[in-house]
Amino acid sequence: LLSGRQRALIRESWQRVSGSPVQHGLVLFSRLFDLDPDLLTLFQYNCKQFASPQECLSAPEFLDHIRKVMLVIDAAVSHLENLSCLEEYLCNLGKKHQAVGVKVESFSTVGESLLYMLEKCLGTAFSPDMREAWSKFYGAVVKAMQCGWETLPEGD
Repeated sequence: LLSGRQRALIRESWQRVSGSPVQHGLVLFSRLFDLDPDLLTLFQYNCKQFASPQECLSAPEFLDHIRKVMLVIDAAVSHLENLSCLEEYLCNLGKKHQAVGVKVESFSTVGESLLYMLEKCLGTAFSPDMREAWSKFYGAVVKAMQCGWETLPEGD
């Protein structure tokens, strides 16, 4: 569970980011493709494979995906007091990601990329306490999404 102070740190730092979501989302996803270039193959629109991260990062459909990701974080930040009310939504989001071939493990790389983006945006203001609060918070969000993977249909 997040302490009141941790929630305050998350809110305060997210305010700095949420004003220009696509710009910051691009930092997050550029970092993600640096860390795990194989993830690029998961993004296909009209069955077309991107030749490079750069090509992907400038595609309008991908920019839409970035907007959605930032909105999910935004929703989670605004429900910090009560993340459980987002559980069903996050679980369904997990299912959608599983359906397109995303592995749960990839979300730890997304977490690293999120912390990297926050650090790039906030600079020295991104304190160790803040990092810890975000790690904990992101862990809770992913845990909620994981139920989407774990509920695989059993054989009748």
